[in-house]
Amino acid sequence: MTHGMRTDTHSSYPDGGTGWRDNATRYALLPLRIFLGVTFVYAGLDKLTDSAFLKDSGSGSVGDLMRTVRDSSAIPALVDLSLKNPVGFGYAIAFGELAVGIGTLIGLLARLAALGGALISLSLWLTVSWAADPYYYGNDLVYLMAWIPLILAGAPLLSLDAALRGRRRRRRAGDYGGYGY
Repeated sequence: MTHGMRTDTHSSYPDGGTGWRDNATRYALLPLRIFLGVTFVYAGLDKLTDSAFLKDSGSGSVGDLMRTVRDSSAIPALVDLSLKNPVGFGYAIAFGELAVGIGTLIGLLARLAALGGALISLSLWLTVSWAADPYYYGNDLVYLMAWIPLILAGAPLLSLDAALRGRRRRRRAGDYGGYGY
């Protein structure tokens, strides 16, 4: 009788550990997740605490910003929609950025948070930074592209999503934490 060797579980390390390359691959998206999460939390808090931003008009207001970019945006109708209630739009963007940032940092509904971040970045690219010339001077396009890997991968490590997924897996397997239920 011959025995085959399973190569999918083979490790060249005596303790069965993984090498630094394997760990680097597993954690590759974590710096991006932290950067985007912190940036969006900061952006949301910055807007909410800036007394000038959340006004209909005046220097630094969301209303004046929208009026300034209206004619150079890719979708003027989107800007017109924001101009119907600039203060409400400012609050929506600020709270949206805050929710996206927190969800991304803690890894709760991470794919949904990343999709929200991508949609915010897309809307800002098509309105506020559309006229940037050359195009790569506008940072919103870069943020849009940065969200895509997190939409695809989610937050598989160091996240509430991973903890909840593990908990569901244990429940399906019948392991309820050793309490004998």
